[in-house]
Amino acid sequence: MGFGDLKSTSGLKVLNNFLSDRSYIEGFVPSQADVAVFEVLSAPPTADLCHALRWYNHIKSYQSQKNRCDQRFVAVSLPGVKRPLGQYGPAGVADATSGSAPAASKDDDDDDIDLFGSDEEEDAEATKLKEQRLAEYAAKKAKKPALIAKSSLLLDVKPWDDETDMAKLEECVRSIEMDGLVGTDILEEKITAFEDFVQSMDVAAFNKI
Repeated sequence: MGFGDLKSTSGLKVLNNFLSDRSYIEGFVPSQADVAVFEVLSAPPTADLCHALRWYNHIKSYQSQKNRCDQRFVAVSLPGVKRPLGQYGPAGVADATSGSAPAASKDDDDDDIDLFGSDEEEDAEATKLKEQRLAEYAAKKAKKPALIAKSSLLLDVKPWDDETDMAKLEECVRSIEMDGLVGTDILEEKITAFEDFVQSMDVAAFNKI
């Protein structure tokens, strides 16, 4: 499990693919898992990695206002317990911090020491909280009626100029997936986060189906 070296192009591609059908590193809300991965990135992903860039911009919005200038992440209020980076990501990818040896060594054990004082009890509480939220989400989805009211939105997404890659802009916009009732302000925030392609967004039409 892991993303590999997130300071390399290959590691960032693994992260981008991982986020192609996910909003967050774990679960359905931002957590310390997102903090752990965010802190490793020294700069935003490039525009061609639109899923990773969308996630990066969203998690960055949780930074403390007084620390935005130095890129230091201080979202201590997010739920969960931060674990070593190698415990996040897709299976079958080697963690860049653990080397290529399949067996754990003494050095590996030292790397897993949590300097912030988290222990097995806290991990158990985090797991229990995650399972509870997953159960609540599943129950909420199951209670939805077969026939629900729907609305049709026509969005006017404006590129920067005639040299903007419209195919890539469309790919980035279509990558946004959100469940439930969503306000247009949230959609605007998500779409304009692709700042290399999108200048602005307007609602051209809003109709009930």
